[in-house]
Amino acid sequence: MQLDLTERVALVTGASRGIGRAIALALAASGAAVVVNYRGSESAANDVVEQITQQGGRALAVQADIADESSHDALIKAATGNFGRLDILVNNAGITRDTLLLRMKADDIDAVLNTNLRGIMLLTKAALRPMTKQRWGRIINMSSIIGLTGNAGQANYAAAKAGLLGFTKSVALEMASRNITANAICPGFIETDMTAHAFTDELRAAALQRVPLGRFGSPDDIAATTVFLASEAASYITGQTLAVDGGWTMY
Repeated sequence: MQLDLTERVALVTGASRGIGRAIALALAASGAAVVVNYRGSESAANDVVEQITQQGGRALAVQADIADESSHDALIKAATGNFGRLDILVNNAGITRDTLLLRMKADDIDAVLNTNLRGIMLLTKAALRPMTKQRWGRIINMSSIIGLTGNAGQANYAAAKAGLLGFTKSVALEMASRNITANAICPGFIETDMTAHAFTDELRAAALQRVPLGRFGSPDDIAATTVFLASEAASYITGQTLAVDGGWTMY
């Protein structure tokens, strides 16, 4: 089965590093033109663009904070203005402000919800306009297994990621008649630069015991799933939540 995205245009938020970077590269390798969104690291985003263009692909880096609604139109226009259309939106950007709920400040709640849920809802709304006109689109929301299971010290993050699942189903229902699908991916423990420094060896060993496949995931595991959901091979899949977690959430 060939997952050909030639002539498709994708916008990937938070694409300068980690999972977002892997997704941008994988979409480009499958033929899509990619708008590489970043919030702070311009050099990292430009590195992603350079890697794509060196391999014969098309890409553009665009700075925007997803929590800032005023930046959304510029992101959509970056796709439609430079590449003529927008077919695929991957809502990957997210933040954490971890602490126990009793210690959590209102700002910690607002910041996470504004980026991880509200910002995604409003950006998706903006992206649906061109998708509706062309009667084709893919919305892929990056949730988390924490949205399925909850986690101590991450009440704000869990609430946002769980909210994304209900949002995904609602978009899927509303847009099905326009040939636009919406699905959510729930990554498990994925090896990135961020997670490499966030856990002690003891915590990593304990986490690994919960993974039936016996290994942590890689950004490429999530990227491969994203390419599949963006392709015609997944044209009959919508409103679904796919846990890519090595079996973690089977328990």
